[in-house]
Amino acid sequence: MNCRRRFRPFRTFVFALLLSALLGGWSLQLPAARAKTSRRSTSRPAATPAAPPQPEIPFTYLPGAPEPPHNLARSAIVVEIRTGRVLYEKNADERRPVASTTKLLTALIIAEAGGLDQPVQFEVIDTLCEPTKLGAKPGETYTRRQLLQALLVHSCNDVARALARDNAGDLDNFAARMNSRSASLGAVNSVWSSPNGLPTPGQLQFSTARDLVRIARVSYYNSVLRPIMRTPRLVWQYNDGHVSEFENTNKVLRRFPLCTGMKTGYTNAAGHCLVSSASNDTRDVIAVCLGDNKSIWTDSQGLLEWALSLP
Repeated sequence: MNCRRRFRPFRTFVFALLLSALLGGWSLQLPAARAKTSRRSTSRPAATPAAPPQPEIPFTYLPGAPEPPHNLARSAIVVEIRTGRVLYEKNADERRPVASTTKLLTALIIAEAGGLDQPVQFEVIDTLCEPTKLGAKPGETYTRRQLLQALLVHSCNDVARALARDNAGDLDNFAARMNSRSASLGAVNSVWSSPNGLPTPGQLQFSTARDLVRIARVSYYNSVLRPIMRTPRLVWQYNDGHVSEFENTNKVLRRFPLCTGMKTGYTNAAGHCLVSSASNDTRDVIAVCLGDNKSIWTDSQGLLEWALSLP
């Protein structure tokens, strides 16, 4: 009897210990269950990857994958951004004029140079271009960051010239920087002579769909450029106080919720060109279409949707 009483506290202690361990196990499982719930698919685009892009993986047909949609682009390529896997290509190494998609490279050089809050004063030489212009007058001053916004949202040719001159002293020196940076990215089948993609008399300027996607992948990872390229419209205040609103030239950005921007282009020689990107919870992709007609928007969106749906 006394012995039984003596062991009663010990039994109580053991019972309490087992109960505590059991409850503790439950409490450790709860965060894991919450974490599992948080990984469920949503419609929001994936966050910008933090790591630099990996080398491209050559194009191979994916077993069981649906056929890519028909498109009218002369040259095209679709790449998974994180892995570099080429999902689709058509004449991807054909050299072509690429119009204002050139401004992706111009913007990348400016963003990487830094000092984006420094002022840039427009000069007469910056205004000597057509057709799409900011319309800034000589003597007006804006920051490099502001001008990057006008460059990528409204595709202003005078802005490209002002930024290039500010960066390198003159357009010829900036063209040399464009060719050097392009080559460093592996985009070696391109020749650049102007910062806005307009033809330069007596000088060659061309690129390829594959070279553009290499430039676009690095631009996609740039923390300055990414939010600008996906801006749907830009409210711009000139030095004299009047305000204009510019809608992004990329119509896919307005039509397709998963589109994350990039850059448009058009000249008579280049045709309609578009570098576009899109993201979902599982994949980030870039599609480049060059030498298309007015179906460029449906062609590009179709390729983006197809790429995001792949297994």
